[in-house]
Amino acid sequence: MRATTIDEVIQELDEIIVWAGEKNSRAGYFAALYRKVTVAVKAQIAAGYFEDGPRMERLDVLFANRYLDAFRTYRAYQPTTKSWKMAYDALESWPPIVMQHLLVGMNAHINLDLGIAAAAVAPGDALPALRTDFNRINTLLAGLVAEVQTELAQVWPPLRWLLALARQSDDVIVNFSMTQARDAAWRNAERLAPLTGGERDAAIAQIDATVAGLADRVLRPGGYVGAVVLAIRLFERGEPREIAGRLH
Repeated sequence: MRATTIDEVIQELDEIIVWAGEKNSRAGYFAALYRKVTVAVKAQIAAGYFEDGPRMERLDVLFANRYLDAFRTYRAYQPTTKSWKMAYDALESWPPIVMQHLLVGMNAHINLDLGIAAAAVAPGDALPALRTDFNRINTLLAGLVAEVQTELAQVWPPLRWLLALARQSDDVIVNFSMTQARDAAWRNAERLAPLTGGERDAAIAQIDATVAGLADRVLRPGGYVGAVVLAIRLFERGEPREIAGRLH
Protein backbone atom coordinates (compact mmCIF):
# COMPACT_ATOMS: atom_id res chain seq x y z
CA MET A 1 0.00 0.00 0.00
CA ARG A 2 1.44 3.35 -1.04
CA ALA A 3 2.10 6.15 1.45
CA THR A 4 -0.46 8.96 1.51
CA THR A 5 1.08 11.24 4.16
CA ILE A 6 4.59 12.31 5.17
CA ASP A 7 4.22 10.37 8.42
CA GLU A 8 3.50 7.22 6.41
CA VAL A 9 6.58 7.94 4.27
CA ILE A 10 8.73 8.19 7.40
CA GLN A 11 7.24 4.94 8.71
CA GLU A 12 8.08 3.13 5.46
CA LEU A 13 11.61 4.54 5.50
CA ASP A 14 12.01 3.27 9.06
CA GLU A 15 10.93 -0.18 7.86
CA ILE A 16 13.51 -0.09 5.05
CA ILE A 17 16.23 0.96 7.49
CA VAL A 18 15.31 -1.91 9.84
CA TRP A 19 15.24 -4.39 6.93
CA ALA A 20 18.60 -3.13 5.67
CA GLY A 21 20.05 -3.45 9.16
CA GLU A 22 18.84 -7.03 9.47
CA LYS A 23 20.27 -7.90 6.05
CA ASN A 24 23.37 -5.73 6.57
CA SER A 25 22.47 -4.15 3.23
CA ARG A 26 23.89 -0.97 1.74
CA ALA A 27 20.29 -0.07 0.83
CA GLY A 28 20.19 1.49 4.28
CA TYR A 29 22.53 4.30 3.24
CA PHE A 30 20.12 6.16 0.98
CA ALA A 31 17.10 5.28 3.13
CA ALA A 32 18.79 6.83 6.18
CA LEU A 33 19.70 10.00 4.28
CA TYR A 34 16.21 10.20 2.81
CA ARG A 35 14.61 9.83 6.23
CA LYS A 36 16.66 12.78 7.46
CA VAL A 37 15.49 14.85 4.49
CA THR A 38 11.84 13.85 4.93
CA VAL A 39 11.81 14.72 8.63
CA ALA A 40 13.32 18.11 7.78
CA VAL A 41 10.69 18.75 5.09
CA LYS A 42 7.92 17.84 7.51
CA ALA A 43 9.28 20.31 10.08
CA GLN A 44 9.57 23.09 7.51
CA ILE A 45 6.01 22.52 6.29
CA ALA A 46 4.80 22.89 9.88
CA ALA A 47 6.92 26.04 10.29
CA GLY A 48 5.37 27.70 7.22
CA TYR A 49 8.59 27.69 5.19
CA PHE A 50 6.80 26.81 1.97
CA GLU A 51 4.28 28.98 0.12
CA ASP A 52 1.74 26.16 -0.02
CA GLY A 53 2.21 23.59 2.73
CA PRO A 54 -0.51 21.13 1.66
CA ARG A 55 0.76 21.15 -1.92
CA MET A 56 4.31 20.56 -0.68
CA GLU A 57 3.15 17.56 1.34
CA ARG A 58 1.46 16.14 -1.76
CA LEU A 59 4.68 16.67 -3.73
CA ASP A 60 6.80 15.12 -1.01
CA VAL A 61 4.57 12.04 -0.82
CA LEU A 62 4.41 11.59 -4.61
CA PHE A 63 8.18 12.07 -4.77
CA ALA A 64 8.82 9.59 -1.95
CA ASN A 65 6.53 6.97 -3.46
CA ARG A 66 8.74 6.90 -6.55
CA TYR A 67 11.62 5.75 -4.34
CA LEU A 68 9.49 3.44 -2.22
CA ASP A 69 8.03 1.79 -5.32
CA ALA A 70 11.52 1.31 -6.75
CA PHE A 71 12.67 -0.29 -3.50
CA ARG A 72 9.70 -2.67 -3.45
CA THR A 73 10.41 -3.80 -7.00
CA TYR A 74 14.08 -4.28 -6.10
CA ARG A 75 13.18 -6.52 -3.17
CA ALA A 76 10.72 -8.46 -5.32
CA TYR A 77 13.27 -8.91 -8.15
CA GLN A 78 10.92 -7.10 -10.53
CA PRO A 79 11.82 -4.61 -13.29
CA THR A 80 12.29 -0.97 -12.32
CA THR A 81 13.63 2.13 -14.05
CA LYS A 82 17.12 1.96 -15.52
CA SER A 83 18.29 4.67 -13.12
CA TRP A 84 17.15 2.84 -9.99
CA LYS A 85 18.32 -0.52 -11.33
CA MET A 86 21.86 0.84 -11.56
CA ALA A 87 21.64 2.16 -8.01
CA TYR A 88 20.37 -1.15 -6.65
CA ASP A 89 22.74 -3.31 -8.70
CA ALA A 90 25.60 -1.28 -7.20
CA LEU A 91 24.57 -2.38 -3.70
CA GLU A 92 25.97 -5.84 -4.44
CA SER A 93 29.28 -4.50 -5.74
CA TRP A 94 32.36 -3.95 -3.56
CA PRO A 95 34.06 -0.94 -5.24
CA PRO A 96 31.54 1.92 -4.71
CA ILE A 97 32.21 4.04 -1.63
CA VAL A 98 29.39 5.25 0.61
CA MET A 99 29.29 8.62 -1.15
CA GLN A 100 28.87 6.90 -4.53
CA HIS A 101 25.91 4.91 -3.21
CA LEU A 102 24.33 8.13 -1.95
CA LEU A 103 25.03 10.03 -5.17
CA VAL A 104 23.68 7.33 -7.46
CA GLY A 105 20.52 7.24 -5.36
CA MET A 106 20.23 11.02 -5.47
CA ASN A 107 20.82 10.92 -9.20
CA ALA A 108 17.85 8.61 -9.75
CA HIS A 109 15.61 10.34 -7.26
CA ILE A 110 16.28 13.97 -8.19
CA ASN A 111 17.17 13.82 -11.87
CA LEU A 112 14.37 11.34 -12.69
CA ASP A 113 11.78 11.13 -9.91
CA LEU A 114 11.54 14.77 -8.86
CA GLY A 115 10.54 16.08 -12.27
CA ILE A 116 7.93 13.34 -12.62
CA ALA A 117 6.46 14.12 -9.19
CA ALA A 118 6.43 17.87 -9.80
CA ALA A 119 4.60 17.46 -13.11
CA ALA A 120 2.08 15.16 -11.42
CA VAL A 121 1.29 17.50 -8.53
CA ALA A 122 1.15 20.59 -10.77
CA PRO A 123 0.26 19.49 -14.31
CA GLY A 124 -0.08 21.80 -17.29
CA ASP A 125 -0.44 25.49 -16.50
CA ALA A 126 -0.26 24.86 -12.74
CA LEU A 127 3.48 24.09 -12.85
CA PRO A 128 4.95 27.65 -12.78
CA ALA A 129 3.27 28.36 -9.43
CA LEU A 130 5.27 25.48 -7.92
CA ARG A 131 8.69 26.94 -8.82
CA THR A 132 9.43 28.80 -5.57
CA ASP A 133 8.61 25.85 -3.31
CA PHE A 134 10.41 23.52 -5.73
CA ASN A 135 13.57 25.57 -5.25
CA ARG A 136 13.10 25.72 -1.50
CA ILE A 137 12.86 21.96 -1.06
CA ASN A 138 16.03 21.56 -3.10
CA THR A 139 17.83 24.18 -1.01
CA LEU A 140 16.89 22.17 2.07
CA LEU A 141 18.12 18.95 0.46
CA ALA A 142 21.43 20.52 -0.61
CA GLY A 143 22.13 21.68 2.93
CA LEU A 144 21.54 18.22 4.35
CA VAL A 145 23.73 16.58 1.71
CA ALA A 146 26.58 18.97 2.55
CA GLU A 147 26.10 18.11 6.22
CA VAL A 148 26.33 14.39 5.46
CA GLN A 149 29.49 14.90 3.39
CA THR A 150 31.11 16.65 6.34
CA GLU A 151 30.04 13.90 8.74
CA LEU A 152 31.42 11.17 6.47
CA ALA A 153 34.72 13.04 6.04
CA GLN A 154 35.09 13.10 9.82
CA VAL A 155 34.63 9.34 9.96
CA TRP A 156 36.87 8.61 6.95
CA PRO A 157 39.43 11.45 6.60
CA PRO A 158 40.58 10.30 3.10
CA LEU A 159 37.15 11.40 1.82
CA ARG A 160 38.41 14.96 2.25
CA TRP A 161 40.72 14.36 -0.71
CA LEU A 162 37.71 13.70 -2.88
CA LEU A 163 35.72 16.67 -1.63
CA ALA A 164 38.73 18.93 -2.16
CA LEU A 165 38.83 17.88 -5.82
CA ALA A 166 35.39 19.46 -6.32
CA ARG A 167 37.10 22.84 -6.67
CA GLN A 168 39.25 21.71 -9.58
CA SER A 169 37.48 18.84 -11.35
CA ASP A 170 34.39 18.50 -13.49
CA ASP A 171 34.09 14.77 -12.76
CA VAL A 172 30.52 14.05 -11.74
CA ILE A 173 31.40 12.08 -8.62
CA VAL A 174 33.32 14.98 -7.04
CA ASN A 175 31.23 17.78 -8.47
CA PHE A 176 27.67 16.45 -8.31
CA SER A 177 25.83 19.74 -8.37
CA MET A 178 22.56 19.99 -6.50
CA THR A 179 21.85 23.17 -8.45
CA GLN A 180 22.33 21.41 -11.78
CA ALA A 181 20.25 18.44 -10.61
CA ARG A 182 17.48 20.78 -9.48
CA ASP A 183 17.52 22.65 -12.78
CA ALA A 184 17.46 19.40 -14.75
CA ALA A 185 14.53 18.15 -12.68
CA TRP A 186 12.63 21.38 -13.35
CA ARG A 187 13.27 21.13 -17.09
CA ASN A 188 11.97 17.56 -16.96
CA ALA A 189 8.87 18.74 -15.10
CA GLU A 190 8.27 21.39 -17.77
CA ARG A 191 8.63 18.73 -20.44
CA LEU A 192 6.25 16.31 -18.71
CA ALA A 193 3.60 18.69 -17.34
CA PRO A 194 1.64 19.06 -20.61
CA LEU A 195 1.92 15.37 -21.56
CA THR A 196 -0.37 12.42 -20.84
CA GLY A 197 -0.57 8.73 -21.68
CA GLY A 198 1.89 7.26 -24.13
CA GLU A 199 3.62 10.56 -24.86
CA ARG A 200 4.35 11.02 -21.16
CA ASP A 201 5.60 7.44 -20.79
CA ALA A 202 7.90 7.83 -23.80
CA ALA A 203 9.34 11.07 -22.43
CA ILE A 204 9.97 9.46 -19.04
CA ALA A 205 11.78 6.56 -20.72
CA GLN A 206 14.04 9.02 -22.56
CA ILE A 207 14.79 10.91 -19.35
CA ASP A 208 15.49 7.64 -17.55
CA ALA A 209 18.03 6.61 -20.18
CA THR A 210 19.87 9.91 -19.80
CA VAL A 211 19.88 9.68 -16.00
CA ALA A 212 21.13 6.09 -16.15
CA GLY A 213 24.06 7.30 -18.24
CA LEU A 214 24.94 9.77 -15.51
CA ALA A 215 24.70 6.97 -12.94
CA ASP A 216 27.32 5.03 -14.88
CA ARG A 217 29.68 8.00 -14.64
CA VAL A 218 29.07 8.25 -10.88
CA LEU A 219 29.85 4.57 -10.36
CA ARG A 220 32.80 4.26 -12.74
CA PRO A 221 35.04 7.31 -12.47
CA GLY A 222 38.33 7.06 -14.29
CA GLY A 223 41.79 8.52 -14.01
CA TYR A 224 42.94 10.29 -10.87
CA VAL A 225 39.43 10.46 -9.42
CA GLY A 226 39.03 6.70 -9.79
CA ALA A 227 42.31 6.16 -7.96
CA VAL A 228 41.23 8.44 -5.10
CA VAL A 229 37.88 6.65 -4.85
CA LEU A 230 39.66 3.29 -4.62
CA ALA A 231 41.93 4.63 -1.87
CA ILE A 232 38.91 5.85 0.08
CA ARG A 233 37.20 2.48 -0.34
CA LEU A 234 40.22 0.73 1.12
CA PHE A 235 40.03 2.97 4.20
CA GLU A 236 36.28 2.69 4.75
CA ARG A 237 35.50 0.79 7.91
CA GLY A 238 32.34 -0.54 9.46
CA GLU A 239 29.48 -2.80 8.47
CA PRO A 240 26.73 -1.32 6.26
CA ARG A 241 24.31 -1.30 9.20
CA GLU A 242 26.80 0.74 11.25
CA ILE A 243 27.41 3.20 8.43
CA ALA A 244 23.68 3.69 7.88
CA GLY A 245 23.36 4.40 11.58
CA ARG A 246 25.76 7.32 11.19
CA LEU A 247 23.61 8.74 8.40
CA HIS A 248 20.32 8.31 10.26
